[in-house]
Amino acid sequence: MELTCFLNKCYLPPLPHLSLPFCKNPNPRILSRKRNNFCLASASDTLVAGSRKELVSKKDNEFDDLKSWMHKNGLPPCGVELKERPSHDAKHRPIHYVAASDDLQAGDVAFSVPNSLVVTLERVLGNETVAELLTTNKLSELACLALYLMYEKKQGKKSFWYPYIRELDRQRGRGQLAVESPLLWSQDELAYLTGSPTKAEVLERAEGIKREYNELDTVWFMAGSLFQQYPYDIPTEAFPFEIFKQAFVAVQSCVVHLQKVALARRFALVPLGPPLLAYRSNCKAMLSAVDGAVELVVDRPYKAGESIVVWCGPQPNSKLLINYGFVDDDNSYDRLVVEAALNTEDPQYQEKRMVVQRNGLCREGKRSCYRYASIFAIGLCFRSFRDAICSFFSRTSLPSEPLYGTSSARPAC
Repeated sequence: MELTCFLNKCYLPPLPHLSLPFCKNPNPRILSRKRNNFCLASASDTLVAGSRKELVSKKDNEFDDLKSWMHKNGLPPCGVELKERPSHDAKHRPIHYVAASDDLQAGDVAFSVPNSLVVTLERVLGNETVAELLTTNKLSELACLALYLMYEKKQGKKSFWYPYIRELDRQRGRGQLAVESPLLWSQDELAYLTGSPTKAEVLERAEGIKREYNELDTVWFMAGSLFQQYPYDIPTEAFPFEIFKQAFVAVQSCVVHLQKVALARRFALVPLGPPLLAYRSNCKAMLSAVDGAVELVVDRPYKAGESIVVWCGPQPNSKLLINYGFVDDDNSYDRLVVEAALNTEDPQYQEKRMVVQRNGLCREGKRSCYRYASIFAIGLCFRSFRDAICSFFSRTSLPSEPLYGTSSARPAC
């Protein structure tokens, strides 16, 4: 990791949005519902338990684990198994993770999950509804998927997705480091990020989730046919904001961005995918859509029992922390922003400015990032004599090939 930490200016882009034109005609089911049907979601209604203390239910043993359920519903034989590691907090249940069940070689298919076991907006809403939802900027795909699973959870064991939802509850939106996204941290815990731009990003994302919560009822009215099977209240009456935020973060931690697929399938929830898979910045393996399935081809050899890793995309550590609750020490996509400025009253200002411009380190425009650019730029600002500038320049040779990314350290000319 090169000059990396949480101190960067790689701000998260806005969440991809779905559009929901508001339906003027209210759902007739809402008008006829008696008020005594009103209920607020309890901890059992969420995808993430609301309490810090988790109790292991004895009834869990009555049901098959996630992988057994998947095999019963079309998952072909695969080369992985579910294992567990203890959580750092004794109050929380152990973390599950996907490990190789047999020795694997680079290029082997670890698993292939049929589309019937993958949750996408195409499956939930259908192509026509999704196309209609994409005409305004009201809700993200994540909010729609979270809402769907929240209503499915209310079905309890009657829901087809019960084993998968139970696994998401167990993980509590935690990554493989057993840490929740800072979106779920307490105010005291958020204080640890004071001084880092990441804290502002967390607060901004939380505000975005709040705005999406306020638009949930639009989905209810817009996609009435989807929710007819759920004898519950409209979203904002059925689920308080805190419950929705927990569900949103849980979905955010495990959503997969599929490439080269229809818009309605680009965000997918894949059992055996994240958060059961460990993310790595220097990994090339990705979950990919193939004919009728989502499969994982490993990019390295594994011994039986080793944790399977996948690529997390070109994301800085701030984004990894907010989205998945972990940071990568070897993240080549991370940056630390260092700003240096030349003093215009410096007698050697013009000479320094010429050196800076000659090496492409000015602030204007995008420049390639060189390994020693930061040291060079900062050192140049503090040089006092012309011969020292020339000497420093002659001893500081920049590599001809740029390093990854764009420069974060450029003096203002």
